[in-house]
Amino acid sequence: MPSKLTRRRLLGAAVTGAVAAACTRTGFGPGFLARMGQWNELVERFTFGLDRLAPELPPGAETPASAFPGYFISSEIPVAPSSWALKVGGMVPRPATLSLEQLQRMPRTDLRVRHHCVEGWSAVASWHGVRLSDLAELVGADARAGYVEFRSFDSGYWSSWDRDSALHPQTILAYGMNGEPLGPDHGAPIRVYTAVKLGYKMVKYLTEVNFRLERSGGYWENQGYEWFGGI
Repeated sequence: MPSKLTRRRLLGAAVTGAVAAACTRTGFGPGFLARMGQWNELVERFTFGLDRLAPELPPGAETPASAFPGYFISSEIPVAPSSWALKVGGMVPRPATLSLEQLQRMPRTDLRVRHHCVEGWSAVASWHGVRLSDLAELVGADARAGYVEFRSFDSGYWSSWDRDSALHPQTILAYGMNGEPLGPDHGAPIRVYTAVKLGYKMVKYLTEVNFRLERSGGYWENQGYEWFGGI
């Protein structure tokens, strides 16, 4: 008797199909690849839920620091300007410009889950910061804003997300890693971290969070990476 088709099995099949399509371009035009991307996103959205949480790992589950490489697109590690502040705007009635100290005074959330990179590696670190949902409440993000855009000072790196993923309880703006202030190689002074997206969606060196009516792209997404990028 065939085994029951679970959400996880369905997602695995879709991801396998999408990867195969992406890696075997001969004979497949851009229209086919676009359709595969749309199918993959539909499956990922099907498996996603605000109440579905990645398993929290126990203290001591952290992998060695060398297992969690730092990535940036600038020619050298970006350093925050002395005037750094996080701007929160778009479709919000109370736009804000927040210092790191102001963000640290908001309710803190700690997160220890397995990180997944599109390159195939995974690692575990302990993160702490403020939930994006708390920030959305602070500025009164319009319910019609179905998308959230993140921008950085890393040579203009950016990404955009669906609202539900951004407001998931395991999505935070992290200012600490493994019990220490976030380091420059991992996105200081603040970065996006989440349990529900692949690594390239987690914008480091964050400068802006904008709530938007329409969907936009991103640095890697505009070069062919999947837009939804869910786990």
